[in-house]
Amino acid sequence: MNETRQEMLEIALEVARRAGDETLKHFQTDLLVETKEDASPVTVADRAAENIARRIIGERCPHDGIIGEEFGVTNPTAPRRWILDPIDGTLSFVQGVPLYGVLVAVEEEDEAIVGVIHFPALGDSVYAAAGEGCWWNGAAARVSPVSRVEDAVVVCTHAEEIERRGHTAGWDALRHRARMVRTWGDCYGHALVATGRAEAMIDPILARWDAAALKPVVEEAGGVYTDWSGAATQLSDSGISTNQLLAAEVRQILGAVPGDSTA
Repeated sequence: MNETRQEMLEIALEVARRAGDETLKHFQTDLLVETKEDASPVTVADRAAENIARRIIGERCPHDGIIGEEFGVTNPTAPRRWILDPIDGTLSFVQGVPLYGVLVAVEEEDEAIVGVIHFPALGDSVYAAAGEGCWWNGAAARVSPVSRVEDAVVVCTHAEEIERRGHTAGWDALRHRARMVRTWGDCYGHALVATGRAEAMIDPILARWDAAALKPVVEEAGGVYTDWSGAATQLSDSGISTNQLLAAEVRQILGAVPGDSTA
């Protein structure tokens, strides 16, 4: 527990890259896809990558806890824990689309202090530690300076889920005002916001292992990360990333602020 946040970030990068290398062994191959109880897909690649991540963490930080999508909780009372999603965007992965990511985060007392979003098939990484800035392949990453919704690029995951959850009016209002709307979803969309290539990413359904790495990355890039209610937390079941200048307006349009009748 004596490591600095920068040192933790370096370990997290190692974990993500080595887990990502494992996913590439299976990428664009004839994989068997199973369906989990929550109806989400899983493959041998997900499990193999998480096993590698857990092994490295166990060697480097043996007293830490781990929460992983595939293998659950280890050492649940540890004050510091690692949050792992070995393949975020499994649907993209099994389709052979390179926009899937490996997510690695570190939390201390439920605060996300380190986040890594690594795209193995693209050779791309966006990563941050609280107070240390956000980086994109070694260069400083910043959200865009776009200040008008009419000039914004908006991306999303599961547009149909946005509507199913009763947010159709706000979503229609935002997508009709935005300059461009694309379904570059999952963690890729949040990375686009953090690197200034999109202004808003809308994620109507997330788990903790999906969200934990996103919050420090977006915030350290100068952006705003909240759940749908506007709370700045990774411990919720939804996520909205925006640049700073459009943060309030985008959430107002969506109804993603307390007390808005369209929420």
